[in-house]
Amino acid sequence: MSEWTIKKALEWTEGYLADKGDENPRLSAQWLLSEACGLSRTQLFVNFDRPLSEDERGVLRDYVRRRGAGEPLQYITGEVAFRHINVKVRPGVLIPRPETEVLVSEVLAALPTPGPRDVAWNPEAAEQEREAVAAVKKALEEAGESVSSSENTESNETEEDVAVGGDLGRPSSAGMDETRKSLLVADLCTGSGCIACSLAYEHPDVRVIATDVAPEAVALAKENTEALGLADRVAVLQCSLGSGIGEKRMGTFDAVVSNPPYVPTAVMAGIPREVADFEPTLALDGGADGLDLFRPLAQWAARALKPGGVLACELYEGHMDAARAVAEQAGFVDVHIVDDLTGRPRVLVAKR
Repeated sequence: MSEWTIKKALEWTEGYLADKGDENPRLSAQWLLSEACGLSRTQLFVNFDRPLSEDERGVLRDYVRRRGAGEPLQYITGEVAFRHINVKVRPGVLIPRPETEVLVSEVLAALPTPGPRDVAWNPEAAEQEREAVAAVKKALEEAGESVSSSENTESNETEEDVAVGGDLGRPSSAGMDETRKSLLVADLCTGSGCIACSLAYEHPDVRVIATDVAPEAVALAKENTEALGLADRVAVLQCSLGSGIGEKRMGTFDAVVSNPPYVPTAVMAGIPREVADFEPTLALDGGADGLDLFRPLAQWAARALKPGGVLACELYEGHMDAARAVAEQAGFVDVHIVDDLTGRPRVLVAKR
């Protein structure tokens, strides 16, 4: 038996996947071998003669089997690049698409650009916090107990309060008075959290309350916020649309963004097998005209947004006129439609 090198593995995998009907077997082979060997795609090409270990061959065999059965590459590798970040993905949660990057661009364009904060050092506040921390530590030591710095004391704050900073003006560090206030965004039907995380990652003033009805999506979105170091600015709640967001937040949002289920039920029958067999129907089927969730979403956004706040939604390209009418009936103005990367009408943007 000849040695199983990277070059031979690539050639065999490409041929096998082509026979299985993979639309881009060469790219799939490269991604799967990269993941199995822990190498970048570029490193594959400068290591053609490197033999695969038994463990790498075993992993690759499993990957190729799954891909040959039609499982999406992103579920196999466990992550996907989205704008400037990488997010984890797994079965049961919709895979982020490049088209959705346009949705993020539109929200960022509608929000005030980040600028330097007007920050002043407050020595009195800093000293008070140091004294308070020292007193707590001393009391715990005397009681023979210890706590980690990450443990929360009893609080009436909800999860969304923690992420958005309570009154939206909470200082980010002791002794610092920040006069600039955060921009509050609601991301409904967040899925993997790719939209919420991108907005917070790319705009330092943005804080996001993200929601999803599916527990699998909520768990994954939380993982992604933590992995990206954004858990202090992105709260993830399990609820339908905005139903779990407190009434006190109504009228305070600068933007409401969503990539809701929007594929018309009749169209669902014709979607690719790779999508139909592996991605959750709950995250795709939008009802007869694809607008079943957009209607209540637009009504909620009209209440949640500040005057001048922006609503941005990714929707089905064939029913944008109907979506525009829904937004206008909900009280939105300046409604316009933005094309996605393939030139299809995809994103509805409107102002309250």
